[in-house]
Amino acid sequence: MGTKHYLKVKATARPKKAGCARRRREKVHRQRLEAFGVDPKRVKRMTAEDVRTLLKRPAKLRKAQLLKKA
Repeated sequence: MGTKHYLKVKATARPKKAGCARRRREKVHRQRLEAFGVDPKRVKRMTAEDVRTLLKRPAKLRKAQLLKKA
């Protein structure tokens, strides 16, 4: 077993995520928000962080959309 420095430092040993994979994930997240009933224009203006924040609690998002329509 090696005890090299790069094996001890996790940040340098872990591969980076590819840009195309990140864009694909963000696209799927935006599609999920639209499926929940969020306005597509609003979703388009959101940052990736805002999209992820909304998707953390999808039950609350669904409830808010149902109350909004009623």
